[in-house]
Amino acid sequence: MFERRHQPMISRSEFVRRLARFAAVGFAIVLGSWTVGTFGYHYLQGLDWLDSVLNAAMILGGLGPVDPITHAAAKVFASFYALYSGLIFLAVAGLIMAPIFHRFIHRFHVELDDEDRERA
Repeated sequence: MFERRHQPMISRSEFVRRLARFAAVGFAIVLGSWTVGTFGYHYLQGLDWLDSVLNAAMILGGLGPVDPITHAAAKVFASFYALYSGLIFLAVAGLIMAPIFHRFIHRFHVELDDEDRERA
């Protein structure tokens, strides 16, 4: 997936494509999570679709629910969905940052390897 330490760095255009692929995967994860939250609020709390979308987006964004939760099943769902959303935020941030961090570290290793070759 990523180039190895002794391989040359990929071109800027290939890096942008890689970054776009990782961002697309992150977007798909967020969209899927949002969908699950929307269905959960709609079917467990009985909110209409628009309110369900809003509540799921607010929880997923870390802001908290808009409507009060009254049903026991919806409270359990909201608890797990809130924990899940926090983990997803960190995971997607890491997923999107991984190519950037790898390129930075790879450039550092390529420069060190070049210095080692010059000394030899």
